[in-house]
Amino acid sequence: MEQPQKPLLEQLRELLRSRHYSLRTEESYLDWVRRYVIFHGKRHPRDMGADEMLAFLNHLAVELNVSASTQNQARCALLFLYRELLRADPGELKGIVAAKEPQRLPTVLTRAEARAVIAELSGVYQLMAQLLYGSGLRLMECMRLRVKDLDFDLHQLTVRDGKGMHDRVTMLPDSLTGPLREHLKGVRLLHAQDLAEGYGEVYLPFALARKSPGSARAWGWQYVFPADQRSEDPRGGAVRRHHIHESALQRAVRDAVRASGVAKHASCHTFRHSFATHLIESGYDIRTVQELLGHADVKTTMIYTHVLNRGGRGVRSPLDE
Repeated sequence: MEQPQKPLLEQLRELLRSRHYSLRTEESYLDWVRRYVIFHGKRHPRDMGADEMLAFLNHLAVELNVSASTQNQARCALLFLYRELLRADPGELKGIVAAKEPQRLPTVLTRAEARAVIAELSGVYQLMAQLLYGSGLRLMECMRLRVKDLDFDLHQLTVRDGKGMHDRVTMLPDSLTGPLREHLKGVRLLHAQDLAEGYGEVYLPFALARKSPGSARAWGWQYVFPADQRSEDPRGGAVRRHHIHESALQRAVRDAVRASGVAKHASCHTFRHSFATHLIESGYDIRTVQELLGHADVKTTMIYTHVLNRGGRGVRSPLDE
């Protein structure tokens, strides 16, 4: 007896997981396909093509006024659906109304402002913010740090599967060695308690869980910043201790910016911008900063040369002559 075909979104979810896409990308692609289908009166994508895709993408840009990155994300989701799942060529996508890409300089804190914001934080949130600023980490790179990624002897940390699925090495500030070691003592006690209660596993990337089942309980694979509570993994239902949710740190930093009196619109990512700008300001080579940040193109790093704290691009005002 022939098995009934699974719903389209369930097929798409399984394909994304088999290709090792992140949970965030999975949720995003599923949402865009769902919105695409609803936009066209719940018609099946197999009965649609380039014209319907163009109508949807132009609707996002013209009527919803989404950003260029959002429109491109929707386009990638639909192309993946057609080319990888449906094995169909949607045709030429000519005539897309491109969403506007704003040319904005990143917000950068001065050294004093960065310290003022960090001083308003406490405990684990302060430690995480210090890593964002002191190592130039992205928000999720900090969240996903594992114990084995910290090298106290070499004063460096390794970012695994960063943006673009690339690994990189960046500095581990000397001033954080002591606080991090002390923090890990508490994490280790928490892990020992989980093991004693029959848990102690963490999510492992790709096929590692199958190839090395014992690694999920190993100390080195535990998150540096684990969540307070265990939770059920949405990808398989296993009860594990995940990392702290990123929204908790975002909220803490937002409150700290307000409490510090800093008038700039700063966020967790502002610490990374400040890290890069302050290194260049101190005379470090742009290529070195590029490697520490993990940028694929030096042009991305070059934007920080435009926000150096030199006042008017280093030009002296005639009023001050």
